[in-house]
Amino acid sequence: MTDILPAIDLRSGKCVRLLQGDYSRQINYGDDPLAQAQEFEAQGARWLHVVDLDGALEGSMRNAEVIERIVKNTSLQVEVGGGIRDSQRIESLLGLGVRQVVIGTRALEDIEWFEGQVKANADRLVFGLDARDGKIATHGWTETGETTVEEMARVVNDWPLASIVYTDIACDGMLTGPNVEAMGWLAENCKVPVTASGGVGQLEDIKALSKLPLGGIIVGRALYEGRFTLAEALAVMK
Repeated sequence: MTDILPAIDLRSGKCVRLLQGDYSRQINYGDDPLAQAQEFEAQGARWLHVVDLDGALEGSMRNAEVIERIVKNTSLQVEVGGGIRDSQRIESLLGLGVRQVVIGTRALEDIEWFEGQVKANADRLVFGLDARDGKIATHGWTETGETTVEEMARVVNDWPLASIVYTDIACDGMLTGPNVEAMGWLAENCKVPVTASGGVGQLEDIKALSKLPLGGIIVGRALYEGRFTLAEALAVMK
């Protein structure tokens, strides 16, 4: 069954959301990420997707203490991304109890290093593929290159990754619907489980994505703004 992963995006220790990955277009949702994680757990979540936005932009995690509190004070399976650029940080997070670690920028800058990390941590690392108009974006989505999502998916297709998290930046935080076509192509052409991220604004979006062979669906702003409840989203998946 496809999992619903509620999202907590951290900036300066608070729950926020960026519109289309733009750090100047931030919506603030709460000062207590742990309380939010516990609320998601109470509503039936099994997983939690956490992004350290400060880390993604600056290249080094800035909200590790907040993440540690969430891991230690919930039973959620937590996956964490944002600013994870070396093996020491991977080992630290896994040792802390984080279930899966999402690597994006460093993986794309040094694919051989990433392959070694994936083989050393089979089924614990997630490849973060963030795209703008089909082209991969890095460094907190502030830089976009010429490499396509399809090209990178082919490179890692046989690796023992836990999953690929695919985010369509144009949709992210906009509540206008996910890029179902792009998500579908990746899910159907990749051996690695694919988690869809970006654009979910209503239950109909969950229903559309549920028809694809996805491993997970990340939902953020729609939950914070009451478009539907996590319980309702989970019921759709069942």
